Amino acid sequence: MHAYRSHTCADLTSANVGETVRLSGWVHRIRDHGGVLFIDLRDHYGITQVLCDPDSPVFEAVEKVRSEWCIRIDGEVKARDASLVNPKLPTGEIEVFVRDIEVLGAAEELPLIVFGDQEYPEETRLRYRYLDLRREAMQRNMTLRSDVVSSIRKRMWESGFREYQTPIITASSPEGARDFLVPSRLHPGKFYALPQAPQQFKQLIMVSGFDKYFQIAPCFRDEDPRADRSPTDFYQLDLEMSFVSQQDVFDTIQPVMQGVFEEFGGGRKVDTNWPQISYRDAALWYGTDKPDLRNPIKMQVVSEHFRDSGFAIFAKLLEQDGTEIRAIPAPKGGSRKFCDRMNAFAQKEGLPGMGYIFWRDGENGMEAAGPLAKNIGPDRTEAIRQQLGLGVGDAAFFLGGKPSSFETVAGKARVVIGNELGLTEQDRFAFAWIVDFPMYEADEETGKVDFSHNPFSMPQGGMEALNGDPLDVLGYQYDLACNGYELVSGAIRNHKPEIMFKAFELAGYGEDEVRKRFGGMVNAFRFGAPPHGGCAAGIDRMVMLLADTANIREVIMFPMNQRAEDLMMNAPSDPSSEQLMELGLRVLPKEE
Repeated sequence: MHAYRSHTCADLTSANVGETVRLSGWVHRIRDHGGVLFIDLRDHYGITQVLCDPDSPVFEAVEKVRSEWCIRIDGEVKARDASLVNPKLPTGEIEVFVRDIEVLGAAEELPLIVFGDQEYPEETRLRYRYLDLRREAMQRNMTLRSDVVSSIRKRMWESGFREYQTPIITASSPEGARDFLVPSRLHPGKFYALPQAPQQFKQLIMVSGFDKYFQIAPCFRDEDPRADRSPTDFYQLDLEMSFVSQQDVFDTIQPVMQGVFEEFGGGRKVDTNWPQISYRDAALWYGTDKPDLRNPIKMQVVSEHFRDSGFAIFAKLLEQDGTEIRAIPAPKGGSRKFCDRMNAFAQKEGLPGMGYIFWRDGENGMEAAGPLAKNIGPDRTEAIRQQLGLGVGDAAFFLGGKPSSFETVAGKARVVIGNELGLTEQDRFAFAWIVDFPMYEADEETGKVDFSHNPFSMPQGGMEALNGDPLDVLGYQYDLACNGYELVSGAIRNHKPEIMFKAFELAGYGEDEVRKRFGGMVNAFRFGAPPHGGCAAGIDRMVMLLADTANIREVIMFPMNQRAEDLMMNAPSDPSSEQLMELGLRVLPKEE
Protein backbone atom coordinates (compact mmCIF):
# COMPACT_ATOMS: atom_id res chain seq x y z
CA MET A 1 0.00 0.00 0.00
CA HIS A 2 1.12 3.57 -0.67
CA ALA A 3 2.95 5.20 2.24
CA TYR A 4 0.25 7.83 2.76
CA ARG A 5 -2.97 6.99 0.97
CA SER A 6 -4.79 4.50 -1.20
CA HIS A 7 -7.64 6.96 -1.84
CA THR A 8 -8.35 10.66 -1.42
CA CYS A 9 -10.95 11.85 1.06
CA ALA A 10 -13.46 12.25 -1.79
CA ASP A 11 -13.06 8.84 -3.42
CA LEU A 12 -14.82 6.27 -1.27
CA THR A 13 -18.39 5.15 -1.99
CA SER A 14 -20.58 2.21 -1.13
CA ALA A 15 -18.70 0.24 -3.81
CA ASN A 16 -15.67 0.25 -1.46
CA VAL A 17 -17.49 -1.29 1.52
CA GLY A 18 -15.39 -4.06 3.08
CA GLU A 19 -12.08 -2.74 1.71
CA THR A 20 -9.08 -1.83 3.83
CA VAL A 21 -7.98 1.68 2.87
CA ARG A 22 -5.40 4.30 3.81
CA LEU A 23 -6.29 8.00 4.00
CA SER A 24 -4.25 11.08 4.85
CA GLY A 25 -5.47 14.57 5.62
CA TRP A 26 -6.32 17.12 8.27
CA VAL A 27 -8.67 16.68 11.23
CA HIS A 28 -11.54 18.94 10.22
CA ARG A 29 -13.85 18.23 13.15
CA ILE A 30 -13.98 15.80 16.10
CA ARG A 31 -17.18 14.58 17.77
CA ASP A 32 -17.46 12.31 20.81
CA HIS A 33 -20.71 10.33 20.76
CA GLY A 34 -20.83 8.34 23.96
CA GLY A 35 -17.23 7.14 23.79
CA VAL A 36 -17.24 6.65 19.99
CA LEU A 37 -15.00 9.22 18.32
CA PHE A 38 -16.02 10.57 14.92
CA ILE A 39 -13.50 12.51 12.87
CA ASP A 40 -14.19 14.39 9.65
CA LEU A 41 -10.92 13.85 7.78
CA ARG A 42 -10.30 16.48 5.12
CA ASP A 43 -7.91 16.80 2.21
CA HIS A 44 -7.97 19.05 -0.87
CA TYR A 45 -10.56 16.85 -2.55
CA GLY A 46 -13.18 16.35 0.12
CA ILE A 47 -14.15 14.90 3.50
CA THR A 48 -14.50 11.33 4.76
CA GLN A 49 -15.98 10.43 8.13
CA VAL A 50 -13.77 8.07 10.13
CA LEU A 51 -14.64 6.62 13.52
CA CYS A 52 -12.94 4.86 16.37
CA ASP A 53 -14.40 3.06 19.40
CA PRO A 54 -12.69 1.55 22.46
CA ASP A 55 -12.35 -1.78 20.59
CA SER A 56 -9.85 -0.21 18.18
CA PRO A 57 -6.20 -0.91 19.00
CA VAL A 58 -5.38 2.79 18.50
CA PHE A 59 -8.28 4.32 20.45
CA GLU A 60 -5.99 6.06 22.96
CA ALA A 61 -3.91 7.57 20.16
CA VAL A 62 -7.04 8.83 18.37
CA GLU A 63 -8.27 10.42 21.63
CA LYS A 64 -5.19 12.71 21.60
CA VAL A 65 -5.86 14.06 18.08
CA ARG A 66 -6.95 17.71 17.81
CA SER A 67 -8.29 20.00 15.07
CA GLU A 68 -5.99 20.55 12.08
CA TRP A 69 -3.56 17.80 13.02
CA CYS A 70 -2.30 16.16 9.87
CA ILE A 71 -2.76 12.37 10.20
CA ARG A 72 -2.73 9.10 8.30
CA ILE A 73 -5.26 6.39 9.11
CA ASP A 74 -5.74 2.81 7.99
CA GLY A 75 -9.17 1.32 8.33
CA GLU A 76 -12.08 -0.66 7.02
CA VAL A 77 -14.81 0.91 4.89
CA LYS A 78 -18.28 0.33 6.31
CA ALA A 79 -21.73 1.29 5.03
CA ARG A 80 -23.59 3.87 7.08
CA ASP A 81 -27.02 3.06 8.42
CA ALA A 82 -29.62 4.34 5.95
CA SER A 83 -30.82 6.96 8.45
CA LEU A 84 -27.27 8.32 8.82
CA VAL A 85 -26.41 8.74 5.13
CA ASN A 86 -25.24 12.29 4.36
CA PRO A 87 -26.41 13.18 0.81
CA LYS A 88 -24.39 16.42 0.88
CA LEU A 89 -21.08 14.52 0.78
CA PRO A 90 -19.83 12.31 -2.08
CA THR A 91 -18.57 9.99 0.67
CA GLY A 92 -21.80 10.29 2.66
CA GLU A 93 -22.80 6.63 2.22
CA ILE A 94 -19.77 5.24 4.05
CA GLU A 95 -17.46 5.68 7.02
CA VAL A 96 -14.07 4.22 7.83
CA PHE A 97 -13.40 2.32 11.06
CA VAL A 98 -9.87 3.24 12.19
CA ARG A 99 -7.43 0.32 12.76
CA ASP A 100 -4.16 2.30 12.68
CA ILE A 101 -3.12 5.94 12.93
CA GLU A 102 0.05 7.97 12.39
CA VAL A 103 0.40 11.61 13.30
CA LEU A 104 2.14 13.26 10.35
CA GLY A 105 2.06 16.78 11.76
CA ALA A 106 0.63 17.92 15.08
CA ALA A 107 -0.87 21.42 15.33
CA GLU A 108 -0.51 23.95 18.12
CA GLU A 109 -3.43 26.06 19.34
CA LEU A 110 -4.98 27.62 16.24
CA PRO A 111 -5.08 31.43 15.70
CA LEU A 112 -8.10 30.91 13.44
CA ILE A 113 -10.52 28.02 13.14
CA VAL A 114 -10.71 26.30 9.76
CA PHE A 115 -14.03 24.55 10.37
CA GLY A 116 -17.14 26.72 10.03
CA ASP A 117 -17.77 30.24 8.74
CA GLN A 118 -16.33 32.36 11.53
CA GLU A 119 -15.23 35.85 10.51
CA TYR A 120 -11.71 36.95 11.39
CA PRO A 121 -9.92 40.28 10.94
CA GLU A 122 -8.12 40.49 7.62
CA GLU A 123 -4.84 41.02 9.45
CA THR A 124 -5.24 37.62 11.15
CA ARG A 125 -6.26 35.92 7.92
CA LEU A 126 -3.28 37.27 5.99
CA ARG A 127 -0.75 36.64 8.76
CA TYR A 128 -1.84 32.99 8.89
CA ARG A 129 -2.79 32.71 5.24
CA TYR A 130 -1.77 29.04 5.06
CA LEU A 131 -4.52 28.30 7.61
CA ASP A 132 -7.01 30.64 5.96
CA LEU A 133 -6.41 28.84 2.65
CA ARG A 134 -7.47 25.53 4.21
CA ARG A 135 -11.01 26.87 4.55
CA GLU A 136 -13.57 25.52 2.11
CA ALA A 137 -14.40 28.87 0.47
CA MET A 138 -10.73 29.70 -0.09
CA GLN A 139 -9.98 26.25 -1.49
CA ARG A 140 -12.90 26.75 -3.85
CA ASN A 141 -11.73 30.22 -4.92
CA MET A 142 -8.16 29.15 -5.63
CA THR A 143 -9.30 26.09 -7.55
CA LEU A 144 -11.62 28.34 -9.56
CA ARG A 145 -8.74 30.68 -10.33
CA SER A 146 -6.54 27.82 -11.52
CA ASP A 147 -9.35 26.42 -13.69
CA VAL A 148 -10.09 29.84 -15.19
CA VAL A 149 -6.44 30.34 -16.17
CA SER A 150 -6.32 26.85 -17.68
CA SER A 151 -9.50 27.55 -19.67
CA ILE A 152 -8.14 30.88 -20.92
CA ARG A 153 -4.94 29.25 -22.12
CA LYS A 154 -6.86 26.55 -23.94
CA ARG A 155 -9.18 29.05 -25.60
CA MET A 156 -6.28 31.27 -26.70
CA TRP A 157 -4.38 28.35 -28.26
CA GLU A 158 -7.57 27.27 -30.03
CA SER A 159 -7.86 30.83 -31.42
CA GLY A 160 -4.46 30.54 -33.09
CA PHE A 161 -2.36 32.33 -30.45
CA ARG A 162 0.92 31.13 -29.00
CA GLU A 163 2.22 31.98 -25.54
CA TYR A 164 5.53 33.83 -25.29
CA GLN A 165 7.24 35.11 -22.13
CA THR A 166 8.54 38.66 -21.77
CA PRO A 167 11.16 39.98 -19.30
CA ILE A 168 10.42 40.63 -15.64
CA ILE A 169 13.41 42.96 -15.18
CA THR A 170 13.28 45.85 -17.65
CA ALA A 171 13.29 49.63 -18.07
CA SER A 172 10.84 52.07 -16.54
CA SER A 173 7.74 52.78 -18.64
CA PRO A 174 4.84 55.21 -18.11
CA GLU A 175 1.79 52.99 -17.76
CA GLY A 176 -0.13 55.29 -15.45
CA ALA A 177 1.23 54.09 -12.09
CA ARG A 178 4.47 54.16 -10.12
CA ASP A 179 7.20 51.67 -10.97
CA PHE A 180 8.81 49.24 -8.58
CA LEU A 181 12.51 49.98 -9.05
CA VAL A 182 15.27 47.38 -8.73
CA PRO A 183 18.81 48.64 -8.03
CA SER A 184 21.58 47.29 -10.24
CA ARG A 185 24.66 45.84 -8.51
CA LEU A 186 26.70 45.79 -11.72
CA HIS A 187 25.73 49.35 -12.64
CA PRO A 188 25.82 51.35 -9.38
CA GLY A 189 23.35 54.21 -9.27
CA LYS A 190 21.17 52.77 -12.03
CA PHE A 191 17.89 50.95 -11.66
CA TYR A 192 15.80 48.41 -13.49
CA ALA A 193 12.01 48.38 -13.15
CA LEU A 194 9.51 45.59 -12.73
CA PRO A 195 7.13 45.82 -15.72
CA GLN A 196 3.81 47.54 -15.13
CA ALA A 197 2.72 45.53 -18.19
CA PRO A 198 4.50 43.81 -21.10
CA GLN A 199 3.33 46.72 -23.30
CA GLN A 200 6.51 47.53 -25.21
CA PHE A 201 7.70 43.94 -25.45
CA LYS A 202 4.46 42.63 -26.92
CA GLN A 203 4.56 45.39 -29.52
CA LEU A 204 8.14 44.45 -30.34
CA ILE A 205 6.99 40.83 -30.74
CA MET A 206 4.65 42.07 -33.48
CA VAL A 207 7.50 43.97 -35.15
CA SER A 208 9.47 40.72 -34.98
CA GLY A 209 6.90 39.04 -37.21
CA PHE A 210 4.99 36.92 -34.70
CA ASP A 211 1.36 37.38 -35.69
CA LYS A 212 -0.51 36.43 -32.51
CA TYR A 213 0.93 36.61 -29.00
CA PHE A 214 -0.58 35.98 -25.59
CA GLN A 215 0.71 35.53 -22.06
CA ILE A 216 -0.70 35.13 -18.57
CA ALA A 217 1.54 37.97 -17.50
CA PRO A 218 2.54 39.17 -14.03
CA CYS A 219 2.40 42.97 -13.77
CA PHE A 220 3.82 45.18 -11.04
CA ARG A 221 2.46 48.59 -10.06
CA ASP A 222 3.07 50.60 -6.92
CA GLU A 223 -0.54 51.70 -6.49
CA ASP A 224 -2.84 52.75 -3.70
CA PRO A 225 -4.91 49.68 -2.78
CA ARG A 226 -8.63 49.27 -3.35
CA ALA A 227 -10.98 46.39 -2.72
CA ASP A 228 -10.86 45.49 -6.44
CA ARG A 229 -7.14 46.18 -7.00
CA SER A 230 -3.92 44.74 -5.63
CA PRO A 231 -1.41 47.38 -4.44
CA THR A 232 1.65 45.56 -5.78
CA ASP A 233 1.20 42.88 -8.41
CA PHE A 234 -1.50 41.23 -10.47
CA TYR A 235 -1.93 38.92 -13.44
CA GLN A 236 -3.48 39.66 -16.79
CA LEU A 237 -4.31 37.88 -20.00
CA ASP A 238 -2.07 39.91 -22.30
CA LEU A 239 -2.53 39.62 -26.06
CA GLU A 240 -1.43 41.36 -29.24
CA MET A 241 -2.22 40.84 -32.94
CA SER A 242 -0.82 42.19 -36.22
CA PHE A 243 -2.77 43.56 -39.17
CA VAL A 244 -5.95 44.13 -37.18
CA SER A 245 -8.57 46.79 -36.66
CA GLN A 246 -10.30 47.63 -33.39
CA GLN A 247 -13.25 45.40 -34.31
CA ASP A 248 -10.90 42.47 -35.00
CA VAL A 249 -9.65 42.68 -31.42
CA PHE A 250 -13.23 42.75 -30.12
CA ASP A 251 -14.20 39.76 -32.24
CA THR A 252 -11.17 37.82 -30.93
CA ILE A 253 -11.46 38.47 -27.21
CA GLN A 254 -15.27 38.22 -26.86
CA PRO A 255 -15.52 34.44 -27.44
CA VAL A 256 -12.71 33.87 -24.93
CA MET A 257 -14.21 36.06 -22.20
CA GLN A 258 -17.79 35.01 -22.88
CA GLY A 259 -16.80 31.34 -22.88
CA VAL A 260 -15.00 31.63 -19.55
CA PHE A 261 -17.96 33.35 -17.91
CA GLU A 262 -20.39 30.79 -19.32
CA GLU A 263 -18.15 27.94 -18.12
CA PHE A 264 -17.57 29.23 -14.59
CA GLY A 265 -20.49 31.61 -14.01
CA GLY A 266 -22.52 29.08 -12.05
CA GLY A 267 -25.55 29.31 -14.31
CA ARG A 268 -25.79 33.10 -14.23
CA LYS A 269 -26.89 34.74 -17.47
CA VAL A 270 -24.00 35.89 -19.68
CA ASP A 271 -24.88 38.63 -22.17
CA THR A 272 -23.90 37.83 -25.75
CA ASN A 273 -24.66 41.28 -27.18
CA TRP A 274 -21.86 43.61 -26.09
CA PRO A 275 -22.76 47.22 -27.00
CA GLN A 276 -20.10 49.74 -27.96
CA ILE A 277 -20.58 52.96 -25.98
CA SER A 278 -18.47 56.08 -26.46
CA TYR A 279 -16.57 57.37 -23.44
CA ARG A 280 -18.55 60.61 -23.68
CA ASP A 281 -21.90 58.81 -23.62
CA ALA A 282 -20.82 56.49 -20.80
CA ALA A 283 -19.92 59.49 -18.65
CA LEU A 284 -23.23 61.17 -19.46
CA TRP A 285 -25.52 58.17 -19.07
CA TYR A 286 -23.79 56.34 -16.23
CA GLY A 287 -21.33 58.76 -14.59
CA THR A 288 -18.46 56.30 -15.14
CA ASP A 289 -16.44 54.63 -17.89
CA LYS A 290 -17.12 51.21 -16.34
CA PRO A 291 -20.92 51.11 -16.17
CA ASP A 292 -23.00 48.34 -14.69
CA LEU A 293 -25.55 47.66 -17.43
CA ARG A 294 -27.54 45.31 -15.21
CA ASN A 295 -28.95 48.59 -13.90
CA PRO A 296 -31.32 50.02 -16.57
CA ILE A 297 -31.12 53.65 -15.36
CA LYS A 298 -29.73 56.14 -17.88
CA MET A 299 -29.05 59.71 -16.84
CA GLN A 300 -30.11 62.53 -19.15
CA VAL A 301 -29.32 66.22 -19.61
CA VAL A 302 -32.34 68.34 -18.62
CA SER A 303 -30.71 71.79 -18.58
CA GLU A 304 -33.31 73.47 -20.81
CA HIS A 305 -36.09 72.76 -18.33
CA PHE A 306 -34.27 74.72 -15.61
CA ARG A 307 -32.90 77.60 -17.68
CA ASP A 308 -34.53 80.88 -16.57
CA SER A 309 -36.73 78.87 -14.20
CA GLY A 310 -37.98 79.64 -10.70
CA PHE A 311 -35.31 77.39 -9.17
CA ALA A 312 -32.62 80.02 -8.75
CA ILE A 313 -29.75 77.67 -7.82
CA PHE A 314 -29.90 75.78 -11.13
CA ALA A 315 -30.89 78.84 -13.18
CA LYS A 316 -27.78 80.75 -12.00
CA LEU A 317 -25.55 77.73 -12.49
CA LEU A 318 -26.60 77.51 -16.12
CA GLU A 319 -25.46 81.11 -16.72
CA GLN A 320 -21.87 79.86 -16.34
CA ASP A 321 -19.98 78.26 -19.23
CA GLY A 322 -19.59 74.49 -19.21
CA THR A 323 -22.40 73.77 -16.76
CA GLU A 324 -25.43 71.53 -17.12
CA ILE A 325 -28.19 69.85 -15.15
CA ARG A 326 -28.53 66.06 -15.26
CA ALA A 327 -31.42 63.92 -14.14
CA ILE A 328 -31.26 60.43 -12.68
CA PRO A 329 -34.59 58.67 -13.30
CA ALA A 330 -35.76 56.51 -10.37
CA PRO A 331 -38.64 54.23 -11.36
CA LYS A 332 -40.57 53.13 -8.24
CA GLY A 333 -38.69 55.69 -6.13
CA GLY A 334 -41.60 58.09 -5.71
CA SER A 335 -41.73 58.52 -1.95
CA ARG A 336 -40.54 61.45 0.11
CA LYS A 337 -38.74 59.07 2.48
CA PHE A 338 -36.64 57.57 -0.33
CA CYS A 339 -35.99 60.98 -1.88
CA ASP A 340 -34.79 62.40 1.44
CA ARG A 341 -32.52 59.37 1.89
CA MET A 342 -30.89 59.95 -1.50
CA ASN A 343 -30.48 63.64 -0.74
CA ALA A 344 -28.63 62.65 2.45
CA PHE A 345 -26.48 60.26 0.38
CA ALA A 346 -25.35 63.14 -1.85
CA GLN A 347 -24.47 65.21 1.21
CA LYS A 348 -22.35 62.37 2.60
CA GLU A 349 -20.51 62.31 -0.75
CA GLY A 350 -19.57 65.98 -0.33
CA LEU A 351 -22.27 67.72 -2.37
CA PRO A 352 -24.74 70.26 -0.95
CA GLY A 353 -27.54 67.85 -1.77
CA MET A 354 -29.55 66.45 -4.64
CA GLY A 355 -32.78 67.99 -5.89
CA TYR A 356 -35.73 65.71 -6.61
CA ILE A 357 -39.23 65.50 -8.01
CA PHE A 358 -41.62 62.61 -7.47
CA TRP A 359 -44.99 61.92 -9.05
CA ARG A 360 -48.08 60.73 -7.19
CA ASP A 361 -51.85 60.52 -7.52
CA GLY A 362 -53.54 63.81 -6.71
CA GLU A 363 -57.09 65.11 -6.55
CA ASN A 364 -57.00 66.03 -10.22
CA GLY A 365 -54.90 63.11 -11.45
CA MET A 366 -51.12 62.72 -11.44
CA GLU A 367 -49.21 65.52 -9.71
CA ALA A 368 -45.55 66.39 -9.20
CA ALA A 369 -44.31 66.84 -5.64
CA GLY A 370 -41.19 68.10 -3.93
CA PRO A 371 -39.47 71.50 -3.58
CA LEU A 372 -38.21 71.53 -7.17
CA ALA A 373 -41.68 70.95 -8.58
CA LYS A 374 -43.05 73.93 -6.68
CA ASN A 375 -40.24 76.19 -7.90
CA ILE A 376 -40.34 75.41 -11.62
CA GLY A 377 -44.09 74.89 -12.06
CA PRO A 378 -46.29 72.21 -13.63
CA ASP A 379 -45.39 72.80 -17.29
CA ARG A 380 -41.66 72.27 -16.75
CA THR A 381 -42.15 69.29 -14.43
CA GLU A 382 -44.44 67.67 -16.99
CA ALA A 383 -41.86 68.22 -19.73
CA ILE A 384 -39.22 66.59 -17.50
CA ARG A 385 -41.51 63.65 -16.75
CA GLN A 386 -42.19 63.06 -20.42
CA GLN A 387 -38.52 63.31 -21.37
CA LEU A 388 -37.57 60.74 -18.71
CA GLY A 389 -40.54 58.46 -19.40
CA LEU A 390 -41.73 58.41 -15.79
CA GLY A 391 -45.17 58.10 -14.19
CA VAL A 392 -47.04 57.76 -10.90
CA GLY A 393 -44.84 56.27 -8.18
CA ASP A 394 -41.60 57.33 -9.90
CA ALA A 395 -39.03 59.99 -9.05
CA ALA A 396 -36.11 61.85 -10.57
CA PHE A 397 -33.00 63.29 -8.93
CA PHE A 398 -31.05 66.27 -10.22
CA LEU A 399 -27.43 67.41 -10.01
CA GLY A 400 -25.93 70.51 -11.58
CA GLY A 401 -22.67 72.32 -12.29
CA LYS A 402 -19.65 71.40 -14.32
CA PRO A 403 -19.85 67.66 -14.97
CA SER A 404 -16.41 67.07 -13.44
CA SER A 405 -17.76 68.37 -10.11
CA PHE A 406 -20.70 65.98 -9.79
CA GLU A 407 -20.32 63.18 -12.35
CA THR A 408 -18.68 60.69 -9.97
CA VAL A 409 -21.34 61.21 -7.29
CA ALA A 410 -24.08 60.94 -9.92
CA GLY A 411 -22.65 57.59 -11.01
CA LYS A 412 -22.60 56.33 -7.43
CA ALA A 413 -26.15 57.58 -6.85
CA ARG A 414 -27.32 55.70 -9.96
CA VAL A 415 -25.86 52.48 -8.50
CA VAL A 416 -27.49 53.04 -5.09
CA ILE A 417 -30.86 53.84 -6.66
CA GLY A 418 -30.71 50.75 -8.85
CA ASN A 419 -29.85 48.50 -5.93
CA GLU A 420 -32.28 49.94 -3.38
CA LEU A 421 -35.23 49.95 -5.77
CA GLY A 422 -34.49 46.41 -6.98
CA LEU A 423 -33.88 47.56 -10.54
CA THR A 424 -30.42 45.97 -10.90
CA GLU A 425 -30.53 42.40 -12.16
CA GLN A 426 -28.33 40.28 -9.91
CA ASP A 427 -27.69 36.91 -11.59
CA ARG A 428 -26.24 38.30 -14.81
CA PHE A 429 -22.95 39.34 -16.38
CA ALA A 430 -23.51 42.43 -18.55
CA PHE A 431 -20.63 43.52 -20.80
CA ALA A 432 -20.05 46.75 -22.72
CA TRP A 433 -17.16 48.06 -24.80
CA ILE A 434 -16.27 51.65 -23.92
CA VAL A 435 -14.69 53.26 -27.00
CA ASP A 436 -13.53 56.63 -28.36
CA PHE A 437 -11.51 57.65 -25.33
CA PRO A 438 -9.99 61.14 -25.49
CA MET A 439 -6.24 60.95 -26.09
CA TYR A 440 -5.50 63.96 -23.90
CA GLU A 441 -6.77 65.80 -20.88
CA ALA A 442 -5.95 69.23 -19.46
CA ASP A 443 -5.09 69.92 -15.85
CA GLU A 444 -7.91 72.09 -14.49
CA GLU A 445 -5.51 74.33 -12.57
CA THR A 446 -2.52 74.64 -14.88
CA GLY A 447 -4.12 73.86 -18.23
CA LYS A 448 -1.21 71.53 -19.04
CA VAL A 449 -2.10 68.87 -21.59
CA ASP A 450 -1.13 65.27 -20.87
CA PHE A 451 -2.15 61.79 -21.95
CA SER A 452 -5.44 60.66 -20.46
CA HIS A 453 -4.94 56.98 -21.28
CA ASN A 454 -2.37 54.75 -22.98
CA PRO A 455 0.30 56.96 -24.64
CA PHE A 456 1.09 54.30 -27.26
CA SER A 457 -2.38 54.39 -28.86
CA MET A 458 -3.02 55.41 -32.45
CA PRO A 459 -5.01 58.66 -32.65
CA GLN A 460 -8.17 58.44 -34.70
CA GLY A 461 -7.40 60.38 -37.87
CA GLY A 462 -3.64 59.89 -37.56
CA MET A 463 -1.30 62.85 -38.00
CA GLU A 464 -4.06 65.11 -39.32
CA ALA A 465 -6.01 64.80 -36.07
CA LEU A 466 -2.95 65.88 -34.07
CA ASN A 467 -2.76 69.20 -35.91
CA GLY A 468 -5.98 70.43 -34.29
CA ASP A 469 -7.04 70.93 -30.66
CA PRO A 470 -5.46 68.08 -28.63
CA LEU A 471 -8.55 67.88 -26.40
CA ASP A 472 -10.64 66.96 -29.45
CA VAL A 473 -8.41 64.00 -30.40
CA LEU A 474 -9.89 60.56 -29.84
CA GLY A 475 -7.77 57.45 -29.62
CA TYR A 476 -8.31 53.90 -30.79
CA GLN A 477 -8.52 52.96 -27.13
CA TYR A 478 -11.11 50.74 -25.53
CA ASP A 479 -12.12 49.15 -22.25
CA LEU A 480 -14.48 46.29 -21.53
CA ALA A 481 -16.75 46.86 -18.54
CA CYS A 482 -18.67 44.14 -16.72
CA ASN A 483 -21.05 44.71 -13.80
CA GLY A 484 -19.35 47.97 -12.85
CA TYR A 485 -15.74 46.78 -13.17
CA GLU A 486 -13.14 47.32 -15.86
CA LEU A 487 -12.09 43.87 -17.04
CA VAL A 488 -10.18 44.63 -20.27
CA SER A 489 -8.19 47.59 -21.54
CA GLY A 490 -6.51 47.89 -24.91
CA ALA A 491 -5.80 49.87 -28.04
CA ILE A 492 -4.75 49.88 -31.65
CA ARG A 493 -1.11 50.93 -31.35
CA ASN A 494 0.69 53.90 -32.80
CA HIS A 495 3.27 52.14 -35.01
CA LYS A 496 4.51 55.17 -36.99
CA PRO A 497 7.44 57.10 -35.45
CA GLU A 498 6.44 60.47 -36.89
CA ILE A 499 2.92 60.21 -35.44
CA MET A 500 4.34 58.99 -32.12
CA PHE A 501 6.74 61.95 -31.86
CA LYS A 502 3.91 64.38 -32.58
CA ALA A 503 1.59 62.68 -30.08
CA PHE A 504 4.17 62.90 -27.32
CA GLU A 505 5.08 66.48 -28.30
CA LEU A 506 1.50 67.58 -27.57
CA ALA A 507 1.89 66.13 -24.07
CA GLY A 508 5.14 68.01 -23.49
CA TYR A 509 7.64 65.27 -24.35
CA GLY A 510 10.33 66.24 -26.87
CA GLU A 511 11.70 63.85 -29.47
CA ASP A 512 14.96 63.42 -27.57
CA GLU A 513 13.11 62.40 -24.42
CA VAL A 514 10.91 59.94 -26.34
CA ARG A 515 14.00 58.35 -27.90
CA LYS A 516 15.67 58.16 -24.50
CA ARG A 517 12.70 56.59 -22.71
CA PHE A 518 11.36 54.37 -25.49
CA GLY A 519 14.38 54.01 -27.72
CA GLY A 520 13.99 50.28 -28.23
CA MET A 521 10.46 50.58 -29.56
CA VAL A 522 11.00 53.79 -31.56
CA ASN A 523 14.03 52.29 -33.28
CA ALA A 524 12.13 49.11 -34.08
CA PHE A 525 9.34 51.10 -35.74
CA ARG A 526 11.90 52.40 -38.27
CA PHE A 527 12.21 48.92 -39.79
CA GLY A 528 8.83 47.98 -41.18
CA ALA A 529 6.42 47.88 -38.22
CA PRO A 530 3.02 46.32 -38.98
CA PRO A 531 -0.25 47.85 -37.83
CA HIS A 532 -1.09 46.06 -34.61
CA GLY A 533 -3.28 46.15 -31.54
CA GLY A 534 -4.37 44.17 -28.55
CA CYS A 535 -5.63 44.29 -25.02
CA ALA A 536 -5.19 42.90 -21.53
CA ALA A 537 -7.80 41.30 -19.28
CA GLY A 538 -7.39 41.30 -15.51
CA ILE A 539 -7.32 37.70 -14.27
CA ASP A 540 -7.78 38.61 -10.60
CA ARG A 541 -10.81 40.78 -11.31
CA MET A 542 -12.40 38.18 -13.59
CA VAL A 543 -12.11 35.52 -10.89
CA MET A 544 -13.39 37.98 -8.30
CA LEU A 545 -16.60 38.41 -10.32
CA LEU A 546 -16.95 34.69 -10.97
CA ALA A 547 -16.43 33.94 -7.27
CA ASP A 548 -19.09 36.54 -6.41
CA THR A 549 -16.88 38.51 -4.03
CA ALA A 550 -16.14 42.24 -3.97
CA ASN A 551 -12.67 41.83 -2.46
CA ILE A 552 -9.85 40.87 -4.81
CA ARG A 553 -7.79 39.44 -1.93
CA GLU A 554 -10.33 36.61 -1.69
CA VAL A 555 -9.10 35.20 -5.02
CA ILE A 556 -5.32 35.80 -4.70
CA MET A 557 -3.32 33.05 -3.01
CA PHE A 558 -0.95 35.27 -1.03
CA PRO A 559 -2.08 38.90 -1.29
CA MET A 560 -0.71 42.01 0.35
CA ASN A 561 -2.84 43.88 2.85
CA GLN A 562 -4.28 47.37 2.37
CA ARG A 563 -0.92 48.91 3.30
CA ALA A 564 0.98 46.83 0.72
CA GLU A 565 2.48 44.60 3.44
CA ASP A 566 2.96 40.84 3.46
CA LEU A 567 2.29 40.07 7.13
CA MET A 568 3.12 36.40 6.69
CA MET A 569 6.58 36.90 5.12
CA ASN A 570 7.27 40.26 6.80
CA ALA A 571 7.68 42.25 3.60
CA PRO A 572 8.79 44.89 2.92
CA SER A 573 11.73 44.44 5.28
CA ASP A 574 14.84 46.42 6.14
CA PRO A 575 17.89 45.60 3.99
CA SER A 576 21.11 44.61 5.70
CA SER A 577 24.09 46.96 5.71
CA GLU A 578 25.96 44.48 3.51
CA GLN A 579 23.20 44.53 0.91
CA LEU A 580 23.14 48.32 0.82
CA MET A 581 26.92 48.54 0.52
CA GLU A 582 26.96 46.03 -2.33
CA LEU A 583 24.40 48.09 -4.20
CA GLY A 584 25.97 51.43 -3.37
CA LEU A 585 22.81 52.66 -1.66
CA ARG A 586 22.04 54.54 1.52
CA VAL A 587 18.66 54.75 3.25
CA LEU A 588 17.82 58.26 4.40
CA PRO A 589 16.18 58.55 7.83
CA LYS A 590 12.48 59.33 7.66
CA GLU A 591 11.70 62.98 8.31
CA GLU A 592 9.68 63.62 11.43
